[in-house]
Amino acid sequence: MAKRKKSRKNQIYAFILLILSLLIYFYQDEIKSFLVNNFISHASYTLEDIPVYNGKQIIYLNNNIPNFTEEDYNMKTPEFYSELDILNRAGYAMARVGVDTMPTEERGDINMVKPSGWHTVKYDFVDGKYLYNRCHLIGYQLTGENANEKNLITCTRTTNAKNMLKYENKIADYVKETKNHVLYRVTPIYHDTDLVASGIELEASSIEDNGKGLEFHVYIYNVEDGIEINYANGDSKIKE
Repeated sequence: MAKRKKSRKNQIYAFILLILSLLIYFYQDEIKSFLVNNFISHASYTLEDIPVYNGKQIIYLNNNIPNFTEEDYNMKTPEFYSELDILNRAGYAMARVGVDTMPTEERGDINMVKPSGWHTVKYDFVDGKYLYNRCHLIGYQLTGENANEKNLITCTRTTNAKNMLKYENKIADYVKETKNHVLYRVTPIYHDTDLVASGIELEASSIEDNGKGLEFHVYIYNVEDGIEINYANGDSKIKE
């Protein structure tokens, strides 16, 4: 009698597991999207808040004023890097940048890191030929973080070496000149379950002078003119 009850119970468990497996199989995209959007995402903006790209690679957000809270200014450690999400994507990174956080040694190799959506692909008309860079969220010159996978995303050459670098240099120059600190947050913004960020949100405010010396809040589109990018998986092709 006991064996029959045990057998019956095992059949019920097997049936439940079968139903769950079928639900996961048929609704895997919806489940993945729900988990990402409700439990993983760190972005304060969604792509619905961002204008469609029209050729201007950098736009201002919130009248160029960062959305920092009192808690942000009182962050307990000089640097913070989000854990990778279930799709292996980097989330936001934040640092209280000062002379004390800047590197004192040469930058090392990061070729072993493969951020989500990474492809090694070349186009002759792209500066340096390679479409993608391993893009530091918080630039190496600011905190010395190099092969930290939590601080690296897949972004275009223009996004990394031109647009983000411009703002990183502003912070570095201000800090070196004044010896003050700058609160800096960088947030990659993804569409749903895309592996490559559609763009990156940058926020900064100088601390000791309450933003009078340096302050910005911008969005940089992760684009390369002449290239069509499939943000879902990182594939690309020349625009027709």
